[in-house]
Amino acid sequence: MASSENSPWSCILWDVDGTVADASAGILPRITQVLTDLGRTPPPPEELSAWIGPPMLESFQVRGMLSADEAVDAVARYRELAAREGYAESVALYPGVADLIHAVNAAGVPQSTASTKPENQVRAILEHYGLDGCFTSINGASSDADVLDTKSTVLARALKRLEEAGVDTSRPVLVGDRHHDVDGATEHGVPVVFVRWGFGTPGEEEGAIAVVDDIDQLRAVLISEQRDAA
Repeated sequence: MASSENSPWSCILWDVDGTVADASAGILPRITQVLTDLGRTPPPPEELSAWIGPPMLESFQVRGMLSADEAVDAVARYRELAAREGYAESVALYPGVADLIHAVNAAGVPQSTASTKPENQVRAILEHYGLDGCFTSINGASSDADVLDTKSTVLARALKRLEEAGVDTSRPVLVGDRHHDVDGATEHGVPVVFVRWGFGTPGEEEGAIAVVDDIDQLRAVLISEQRDAA
């Protein structure tokens, strides 16, 4: 599959939580409930947003101070709650993101997700909002509670699947909102465009090739300006 002349990138990979969608309305209460059920004191609301982005198994250990076995149990409980509530419930797309994804697709640029959110949940969200048809490949983490799929792991899988689909992966770019997006992409030499509307804190954008504040700025980075025919 030839790359499009409408973009400087041969393919575009998207993080999901904090970049495409805001699922915090469902994520944060589930974290609080799981920790409470396990007899732990949940962190204050202002600290919970830091949990969003990195793998939940990692967050329950690093931020929840749970042992490895306890964290696996916590993730299983957390995902049971998510399944019961519905994966696309309490999930809102960031303004303009759906339009941009459609525009990138119309420009002929292959797209993929590269999220540490479980792949079945990513697919459910994209299907709910009618965006799944815009993606050549949908990639997320394993749904097994004891599997730690890092951003690097998921990104490698996404690139492999794109290649298998005949996509030119010579000039990929990842759009993300947290430091683990930058760190994971760096392992594969993939540049990152960092969006500031997500859950990142100042300094997490270090290492990104571009930082954008709104959807129009992101559009300008991802899609080349169309020239009027002479």
